[in-house]
Amino acid sequence: MGKEYSDYLKFIDDALELAKKIPKYFSKFSNKIYCNHQKLAIYVLMQKFKTTTRGIVSILKASSEIRLHLGLHRVPVHTTIVRFARRVKKLINRLLGIRQADTVAVDATGFELEQKSYYYRTVWNSNRRQKTKHFMKLSTAVDVDKQLILTYKIRKSRANDTRDFKPLISSLKCEKVLADKGYDSRSNREFVFKKGAKPYIPFRKNSGKNGYYQKKAEKIFNQKIYNKRPAIENIFFCIKQKYGSFLRNRTYTTQKVELISKLIAHNVDKMQHYFLFILEGCTSACLAKQHYIFTSFPTSGSITFLCALNSQFIAPSELFIFRNSLC
Repeated sequence: MGKEYSDYLKFIDDALELAKKIPKYFSKFSNKIYCNHQKLAIYVLMQKFKTTTRGIVSILKASSEIRLHLGLHRVPVHTTIVRFARRVKKLINRLLGIRQADTVAVDATGFELEQKSYYYRTVWNSNRRQKTKHFMKLSTAVDVDKQLILTYKIRKSRANDTRDFKPLISSLKCEKVLADKGYDSRSNREFVFKKGAKPYIPFRKNSGKNGYYQKKAEKIFNQKIYNKRPAIENIFFCIKQKYGSFLRNRTYTTQKVELISKLIAHNVDKMQHYFLFILEGCTSACLAKQHYIFTSFPTSGSITFLCALNSQFIAPSELFIFRNSLC
């Protein structure tokens, strides 16, 4: 329990660091009781706990250590968080600012807008017609190797997957793009090639293979590389299991903010795991008495690890972590 609690505190620290991408206050006339960085960290933490605004307020009241990490002198009322979610809609996009990866996968999934289970609606009450709300469709491009969300597109109605393919990868720098047959299109492959990347998109049975880019794509297609694509399905599963597969808010604007905050929470969690992996590598290098290790993580609020292990100046056990921004 102690380790799990410390993980929550680290999560808060990273969320506060990431929140610096948005202005501290919406207006210079703000009462400045709570800053936007604190409110955003609370909102993302709410997704981590899979709770409501009232639930996160209760958690804050019960834990003085969480309040200390957030820098809160008093606990906000739940309506403060609700109003913040409505106002931050135009700024929250800045927090998913990773635009570089070696291998990118593209796919879409849906989030339910109510808590009724699929079994309850279709099987248990099969003798009565159940009224159901439409789902929210999320299309994303992810870094397959680090399992981070890069870009996203949210729609409140059904739409063809191909429609969002180009907007998702247009701002990305990558070497390979993976997608399933739902994205099989001449224009999609041509777009990827012109970006300087290679498309690994399988052809449908009735798909034409005439044309320069179609033939080129067929020639370079590698099943071994394409087999990495299910990593994006794993990311969808993790997000829904850890942060919930349904959206609690009622309006489209707040539903969109809630969904984006789930993606942010996922990225913060994954970055923590990646940094721990780097630290373990640095520790092993210390034991091996190597002189210098340098590695960087290209995120919007990236952390660059520099380990100088020259025993004449720095003890091998010392590790210096420098925070910078590469966006």
